Amino acid sequence: MNHEQISGIAHTHHPIKAPVDDESVHRLLDRAIPREDARVLDLGCGPAEWLLRALASRPRLRAEGVDVSADALAQARAAAADRGVQDRLTLHRGRAEEFVPDHPFDVVLSVGATHAFGGLLPTLAAAREHLAPGGHVLVGDGIWQDEPTREAIEMLGDFADLATTLDLVAADGWTPVHGHVSSRRELDDYEWACWGTLAAWGLDRPDHPDGAEALATAATRRAEWLRVYRDTWGFLSLVLRRTSD
Repeated sequence: MNHEQISGIAHTHHPIKAPVDDESVHRLLDRAIPREDARVLDLGCGPAEWLLRALASRPRLRAEGVDVSADALAQARAAAADRGVQDRLTLHRGRAEEFVPDHPFDVVLSVGATHAFGGLLPTLAAAREHLAPGGHVLVGDGIWQDEPTREAIEMLGDFADLATTLDLVAADGWTPVHGHVSSRRELDDYEWACWGTLAAWGLDRPDHPDGAEALATAATRRAEWLRVYRDTWGFLSLVLRRTSD
């Protein structure tokens, strides 16, 4: 099984691919989208769940998403048709960091996809290129909530703590206008949903050629979460505006 297959199964019951619950997603979108007729771009959209939710609740919104995964974009198109928003959603297959639109956006999202750009600040640099004056960026990335072990850093990446992350964002020319640090419940619910769903998939398919691998992968990922990073890693979502346009 490749990473995309594993991720697709694991997120069946948690379509937001980040440790953020439905209420928090709703609140972040409300704070990030200034107008009902806004243009919204998601860099690294995956199945476009953030955009689908925004479109469903705002009938004049128009949205575009960019992702390298043909499977994720096909899933997004099917879901958009099911929700009746397909005429207001445009999807582009390609590398998010190379996307060149023909117009600016009122809101640029990139939640849980900063790895595609090489980190938080490069993600913000890319978002800045697509943002209309006075626009908002909604970005989500990891933080350390306690001193990490070397193993945790090697596994997840070299994040900063909350205060340092905000200092870096401010120094880069951004002002936070809203933020959300995922709660312990959100973090745990996400891990349980992902690895429990993958394990259940394997258990339900004892004769499937990938069944045993799904079970083993779920057990490994659950152990990594519990033993390596559960007590130190966190997730931060920020709504930002440029300090000076």
